[in-house]
This record gives sequence, structure tokens and C-alpha cells, in this order.
Amino acid sequence: MRYALGLEYDGRPFKGWQSQPDQPTVQDAMQSALSRIAGEAVAVTAAGRTDTGVHALEQVVHFDTSAERPLGAWVRGSNALLPQGVAVLWVHPVAPEFHARFSAERRSYRYLLINRSVRPAIQAGKVGWFHTPLDLAAMQAAARYLLGEHDFSAFRSAECQAKSPIKRMHKLEISRRGDLIEFNLTANAFLHHMVRNIVGCLVYVGKGKYSPDWLAEILAGRDRARAAPTFMPDGLYLRRVDYAPHWGLPQMPEELNLGGLP
Repeated sequence: MRYALGLEYDGRPFKGWQSQPDQPTVQDAMQSALSRIAGEAVAVTAAGRTDTGVHALEQVVHFDTSAERPLGAWVRGSNALLPQGVAVLWVHPVAPEFHARFSAERRSYRYLLINRSVRPAIQAGKVGWFHTPLDLAAMQAAARYLLGEHDFSAFRSAECQAKSPIKRMHKLEISRRGDLIEFNLTANAFLHHMVRNIVGCLVYVGKGKYSPDWLAEILAGRDRARAAPTFMPDGLYLRRVDYAPHWGLPQMPEELNLGGLP
């Protein structure tokens, strides 16, 4: 039987999603919990890998098992065995052809950035930080150049294993509430470090280092070396993963209060 599973996690205690020898990862924690409940080895495949320090509000995985358990047992049992920073939100049976990664139609990420002169303390590790004032209107103008289908090579890390750098950006919205700047991005898929590299470039524009049309030049040039450095992972969240309705999966609401964050 194949199941889809939604989970959330705090990325700070882990060395990213993907299993690594002698390192704590979310994948290893999830597989260990499910294997104990199933009474057999269980492997999970995720919609997308997250890096060290990156969080998830709704990661989606699939797994196969011959064990028969009530859906509630997969949820409650997993949560009783998982470390505090990981929680299963739901489990749903799916057809054998469902694939958490390849069946996904869109991914959404959110980056939260505190923009003030002093670093955050209470929210440390949950938000990014930039110390000089940022021009919201300039960043919004720059972001428009990235909408649509493009070659995003300029925002791709050297370690990226994606077959193609061409992705479609459906949404890139930037808003501000007090000291908190929120970046919301939705695309069919993202390259390795793509969101953090985009945020880094937008911060360059926001602080006045470049004009908004510099982002169009960076995009067209396809040269990672000309873009801004990769921004810190702290404020990055995998927000949600969208699938076609026929899979029948629960969907995270478009708007979500991040409990405790502004």
C-alpha cells in the first residue's frame, strides 16, 4: 500500500532533509518512526529536499508498506516517536502511481526577514535578518522580472542536480508588517538554493546597491557569479506543495498564521 504523508518541521536541529551518514536528518527521523510502527523497513520520498536550517510548514512524502494500520495510528504513532521538532500532520492512502516529487504541480516557499538595526533574539533561527533599511517598492519592482518561465541558472547552486534550469515562477510577492518583510514564491519547481539566491539579490536591490532592472540583467546573464551571495537559511520555509485534486490530498490553506511570528 502506498501512503502520502504531510509533515512540518523545525530545520534547526537537522542537517537538512536528505539522509546522511552520522548526521541527524529529517528523512532519517521519519523513516525510523514509520519503520517502528510498520514493523518493517520503510523508506520515504519527499516532494523536495530542504537544506540545513530550512523549515517546512507542509512537506509531503510518500511511502510503501505491507503493514495495515488505521490512518490515525500512522499520525499519532509517528508523533509519539519523532523528535520534538518534527510532527506528522496527516496521512492519506494514494494510488501506486502517486509520487510525492513527480506528481507535484507547484511548490510554495516563504522567506521571513527581520529588517532592523539589531539582530533578533526570540525569533533567532526562525527568521532572516538584515540590518540596514530596505526599499520595499524597489524590491517589488525587481521581483516582477522573475515572473513567468525563465532559465534560472543565475540563481542555481553549483551542487544543483536538476536536469533543467528552466522553471516557471507563478508568484513572487513581497510585503511588509512593521520590521518583518515577507517573501512568498510559488513555482512549478525550484533549483537548489534558488529561493535564497533570489532573496539575496532582492536585498541588494532593497539596500540600494543596484536598481530593480539589475535583476533582469542577472536573469538574462545566467551567470551565478554575477548575482548576490546565497542568503541565510534561517527564515526559509517550504510553505506548501500542490497536487491535482484527483489525488484527494489535504491542502494547506493559502494564508497561515505562523504562530508566534509577527
